Amino acid sequence: MQEAQKVRIGEYLVARGLLRPEDLEWALEIQQRTRERLGQILVSRGLIRRLDLYHALAELWGCPFVDLLKEPPDPELARRYPASEMQDVWMIPLRCTEEGLEVATARRPDEALRAEAERRFKAPVVRFRATTEWDIRQALLRIFRSDILAEAAYGLYYRRPEESAHTVFTPLQFVILSAVLLGIFIGLLWAPRLTGIALNAAINIFFLAGILFKFIVSLVGARYERAEAISPEEVSALQEDELPRYTVLVPLYREAEVVRLLIENLARLDYPPEKLEVFLLIEEDDQETLEAAKAARPPGNFFFVLIPPGIPRTKPKACNVGLFFATGEFLVIYDAEDRPEPDQLKKAVVAFRKGGPDLVCVQAALNYYNARENFLTRMFALEYSFWFDYMLAGLYRLRLPIPLGGTSNHFRTDRLRELGGWDPFNVTEDADLGVRAAIAGYTVGVINSTTYEEANTRVGNWIRQRSRWIKGYMQTALVHSRNPVLLLRRVGLRRAIGFFLLIAGTPLTFLSAPWMWGMFGTWVFTGTKGFDPLFPPPVLYISLFNLLFGNAIAIYLNMLAGFKRHYDDLIPWALLNPLYWVLHSIAAYKGLWQLFTRPFYWEKTVHGISRWMRRS
Repeated sequence: MQEAQKVRIGEYLVARGLLRPEDLEWALEIQQRTRERLGQILVSRGLIRRLDLYHALAELWGCPFVDLLKEPPDPELARRYPASEMQDVWMIPLRCTEEGLEVATARRPDEALRAEAERRFKAPVVRFRATTEWDIRQALLRIFRSDILAEAAYGLYYRRPEESAHTVFTPLQFVILSAVLLGIFIGLLWAPRLTGIALNAAINIFFLAGILFKFIVSLVGARYERAEAISPEEVSALQEDELPRYTVLVPLYREAEVVRLLIENLARLDYPPEKLEVFLLIEEDDQETLEAAKAARPPGNFFFVLIPPGIPRTKPKACNVGLFFATGEFLVIYDAEDRPEPDQLKKAVVAFRKGGPDLVCVQAALNYYNARENFLTRMFALEYSFWFDYMLAGLYRLRLPIPLGGTSNHFRTDRLRELGGWDPFNVTEDADLGVRAAIAGYTVGVINSTTYEEANTRVGNWIRQRSRWIKGYMQTALVHSRNPVLLLRRVGLRRAIGFFLLIAGTPLTFLSAPWMWGMFGTWVFTGTKGFDPLFPPPVLYISLFNLLFGNAIAIYLNMLAGFKRHYDDLIPWALLNPLYWVLHSIAAYKGLWQLFTRPFYWEKTVHGISRWMRRS
């Protein structure tokens, strides 16, 4: 009967002139491969409009169609029931009459559905009216607007405040920070030489530990990825009818210039469209982006989700709203300028099946399609090649916490909800989520697939973006060091040290580097011996090692990154890394300032400024 019903709706649409016979035949062939609903195939493949499909279904079902925008449900009645449950069953009560409830549904009304509705709504159902699944979602967003917004912004803080960056410094952290700064100040007054030696030694030892840590991890990562890469044969062996439903979240804010290219890039994903839902998360007051997205005429499996305004106005808050509506078994985040490799979703599915239930997320590599545009883009490309091709693979192999990148993170949706979603008050919500996953006992993996982005071409834009990232690392370090004993108990000493060297060490390195550069530059140009008391032999040897070998290792690692991706012409540019590090330090001090003055402020990165993007 189910198959007959599917054929009948196809024939009915053909008879009404809404569908061509050859398109119906093609859709039925797809249905044989994917085992998806015929209507879902027709809409997602752009063969029919969703509204026309459901009008036809309403006629076949023998119940009137209702436009929930023109005839909205009674909000007081709807709020008696959980919003998530109504989305799960695609039903929402419209109004209560003397005879019983009138219910809007996107499913075929029958006695089984009536029994389920009466059980869930605890009242007799007198009448069903047909509507679309998306109309039900939009109605839920309007009715539960304040609840969804509150959950998206404060859900993690309310449930697990110790894991939220809403509190920048705990009282204990503030006392410790104040005590350390006061101790340094007093030490410089009463014992300046001894204090200077201690600070100099601490900075140099930390530099040495940091560079050796990255060197070892990257070497492990180089060996690991060659052995564990997902092969094309594993991807081609996937059967379409066994592929899970996938949700794609794309947060957009002031992205009118790039949204058309984004839609084209995502439409190239090699995944059955009927098993894929793409949510474009657009702020309500960003009409320019919304109109540009509409003008691009996206496929039927793309949906516009308007994010209600509220504090904080951040990407993770928008993603949490999208997470509420997600129905996919797996979920991935993409940014506005992303161009993922077409088989990335399938590679993620293979990775999850091989990785077991504890694998909560896999991270694809990021790189740039405008890598050779100028100095910044070349350095960015080398940096990202090293980070995603070597560091992340090594961290995974060594079972150390992996700070996720801001895009191309593929999650198990149920585990993501269990972790509380993203922290809207952390401006590197991705890195924080990777650490939270590790603390919860889950693993994060990497896959040999790349998403290409637009590298920043302007210094000011680069500093805005990088200062936000470094500020977010500071937030993440503060959040997860609130209870060091608990952190050690949960992740162990080795992983705690890895967390400290990577998450806390990155901003500390950029903040302390200018003082070392200043002393070295002063000595080079003036020949002063004024710094000699700060360099007793042990400190001097470590400092010289950092200067001669530490910097050489750092440059070598960036040169190494060019070999894997055959960026041979970029390899000599790694010699200019010291200039690139100066920009990092400038961004770090800006991030530190904002940590105290505007901790939750999201520095907007402007996209679509590359010559490559303008040509496209």
